[in-house]
Amino acid sequence: MIQRVFLVEDNPLIRSSMVEMMEELVDAKVVGWAETELQAIAAMRSMAWDVAVVDLFLASGSGIGVARAFADRPAAQRLFVATNYATPDIRERCSHLRVDAIFDKSTELDRLVEALGGTGH
Repeated sequence: MIQRVFLVEDNPLIRSSMVEMMEELVDAKVVGWAETELQAIAAMRSMAWDVAVVDLFLASGSGIGVARAFADRPAAQRLFVATNYATPDIRERCSHLRVDAIFDKSTELDRLVEALGGTGH
């Protein structure tokens, strides 16, 4: 079954490479994306998605705000954070918001692919 992924990432180059990675290595289709917290919340509330992959630092607002807005999401929906700032403090804050997993973009993208059901190769 193809997973519907919503991507929250404000860097166009990173966004493009993440879309390519997820669609090639995982049975996933990126159904939407947003660059800001408010865009992400509005779009995610208006469409069907299975997994959200959220960056913490956005053009406006933050990924923490997105995670907070979806802390009470249905159990079938997963929310992952992919960031360059996966510090212990950030990991703890995210765990309180029901973030399913946090991945460091520079060292753990293979783990993100695995979490999405891919091979990581």
